[in-house]
Amino acid sequence: MSSSHGGRKSWIEEANALDCHFPLENLPFCVFRRAQREGLRVGVGIGVYVVDLLTAEGMGLVDGRGLLERCAHDGGLNALFAEGTGDASRLRDSLLSLLESGSPDQASMMKCLHRMSEVMLEVPFVIGNYTDFLASYNHALNVGRLYRPDNPVLPNFKSMPIAYHGRASSVVVSGERVFRPRGLFRPSHDSVDLAFGLSRKLDFELELGVFIGKGNSRGVPIDVQDAERHIAGLCLVNDWSARDIQAWETQPLGPFLGKNFCTSISPWVVTLDALKPYRVAMFRDMSNEAEYLQVSGPASETFEIFAEVRLRTPAMKAAGIEPELISRSVFSRDSYWNIPQMVAHHTVNGCNLRTGDLLATGTISGPSQGSQGSLLELAQGGRCPIRLQTGEHRSFLEDGDEVHLTAYCQIGSGPRIGFGECIGEVGTTSR
Repeated sequence: MSSSHGGRKSWIEEANALDCHFPLENLPFCVFRRAQREGLRVGVGIGVYVVDLLTAEGMGLVDGRGLLERCAHDGGLNALFAEGTGDASRLRDSLLSLLESGSPDQASMMKCLHRMSEVMLEVPFVIGNYTDFLASYNHALNVGRLYRPDNPVLPNFKSMPIAYHGRASSVVVSGERVFRPRGLFRPSHDSVDLAFGLSRKLDFELELGVFIGKGNSRGVPIDVQDAERHIAGLCLVNDWSARDIQAWETQPLGPFLGKNFCTSISPWVVTLDALKPYRVAMFRDMSNEAEYLQVSGPASETFEIFAEVRLRTPAMKAAGIEPELISRSVFSRDSYWNIPQMVAHHTVNGCNLRTGDLLATGTISGPSQGSQGSLLELAQGGRCPIRLQTGEHRSFLEDGDEVHLTAYCQIGSGPRIGFGECIGEVGTTSR
């Protein structure tokens, strides 16, 4: 789609297309390499290009105050956001002028561009800790009906954001292969004996990720009204799940081997500056929350983000068929808790968040068929496999399947603030 949207125009024509994820109004941050053995560099996305901020700073076009070099040296955007979002916002404001149509610096800025297809995008932060929430009531209800039909949603869900701690070392960037994990599980629902081997019920989970910018001191909670000042930006998350391994081990503790083998994220950090026009009121009454979770003003809002899942099987790839849309949900509608509440709850006991920590929203699921963010829900635990356009069926993921997550904000024919893609292909380990 090549038509221009009604927002600000860039001299980079691809950024003006209606379906472009990275118009001038977005400018998400990233880290990348120009070649396999080169060092990391800091960039922002626009159109089909990455703007090399180190090159732009070297030419005197932007002032990174030494933070861009620190980010490149340290391997992530941590230094840029460690004191809050002020430095990133100033950089973004400079780039808005430099990349806008009519900029006198167009010729110079062209020397800072690399095609996205020609660079290697990396995990954008050095992630010290990873926490996964359960923020969607529909997801809790859909899954609960499969395992506890008489009591699908436990009473604590509406009193606080539920979460567990994941594994930061296995967070990988979009495009990296996902290895099917091994573990103990029951081969069938009525099986008495356990089996050990490769998971037979591998699943995806459609989520958003929240990167922490400025952290808090241990023992000093983040107030829910101030929580957004501690958020660097958002990304996409696929929190892969081995449902059979997870089902056996979560008795009584939380997920372990069924989750810690891999979490995929998109390489782009979409800032709250870019998301500001897409703020909406939360879709529920919040007057009954505990005092530390009660919100007002901007903290009582959320973001209208449309999230989608596409699946591409080996047969589809062989036939040249594009990934098929199998799920579509809306974060503002389908998340019971908002991001400030998740941050506040995480720290209310004195827990200290650090720059680069990743919080995931949990699976974003809607109330109707086709709006669920996992195969477990879409196929009702395997009882009703979904049918694809090729005639193939899926209850859970098979080797060679490719999962594509996307998300974006858009109002009418205005600019599309996109998150790019989070892609993972399922394979087995080499052992």
